[in-house]
Amino acid sequence: MRKGDRPTARTTLGALAADVVCVVVFCTIGRRSHAEGLTVSGIAETAWPFLTGTAVGWALSRGWQRPTALAPTGVVVWVCTVVVGMLLRKATSQGTAVSFIVVASVTTAALLLGWRLAARAWAR
Repeated sequence: MRKGDRPTARTTLGALAADVVCVVVFCTIGRRSHAEGLTVSGIAETAWPFLTGTAVGWALSRGWQRPTALAPTGVVVWVCTVVVGMLLRKATSQGTAVSFIVVASVTTAALLLGWRLAARAWAR
């Protein structure tokens, strides 16, 4: 997509879906690595704080305007996913150990920013 072009609904929905899939993958891997059950309800319980953060990031960055952009969209979505996700986990007495925050930050950066970098490379 060239600068100034408006993204199609397909591009926007695809980007939003990619972000949701990335967060769900992150939460699924986390549950598996901690020997927690891989049920739909268990994954949903782990994912909802981060998915809420992803939604906040989309709203703050107006992600629908530049859904595949690394910056600002990708960076804002990533930061909000981690910050809002951790705040909601803390508010609901879920784990927020420093090591978890670091792992979550690095992993979600790789996923949420990584697919955007790959899309940029593919477009060229």
